[in-house]
Amino acid sequence: MNQRVKLLLLIGLFALPVVASYLAYYVWQPTGRKNYGELIKQVDVKLKGTSLNGEPVDVETLKGKWVMVYVGGGECPKNCQDLLYAMRQIRTIQGKEMDRIERLWVMTDNRIPNEELQKTHAGLVYLRTGPSSVTQFPGGEIAGHLYMIDPLGHLMLRWPQNPDPKSMVKDVKLLLKASQIG
Repeated sequence: MNQRVKLLLLIGLFALPVVASYLAYYVWQPTGRKNYGELIKQVDVKLKGTSLNGEPVDVETLKGKWVMVYVGGGECPKNCQDLLYAMRQIRTIQGKEMDRIERLWVMTDNRIPNEELQKTHAGLVYLRTGPSSVTQFPGGEIAGHLYMIDPLGHLMLRWPQNPDPKSMVKDVKLLLKASQIG
């Protein structure tokens, strides 16, 4: 074999990974994604209010844990009840990891949920605050989304309205697996 051919083959061998990386990045971009929820711009969540019995509540006290959040009024129609149920079940499904997750209901009015609902969702943290403070949550004025706050206190994920609980479970498992904090 000619020396020139050997040199060109050697150069081609070293250039091939560079060319392949450019093709992969600019031509064959992956279309699938792993997360079901929508990653949103991280926002520091600053919420203060009161619990159902009037005691002060600050979201800062939940730092260090993953927090699933529902934003809505205290009347809690059917879709609200479904979302609270999904939050509870998703947390429970995590098994020994469930202690890393808290559930928070940011209430936008002064209505108190019925006692049966409160008993069904024992351990749920209630935070009563005004409607103006929920502007931190994209789409927060429309009850129907669930959100996730990371252990550092950043709002970072929003699930669609009427979410698929199985897909949400996968998201939460991925978050807990990848996270070294919380």
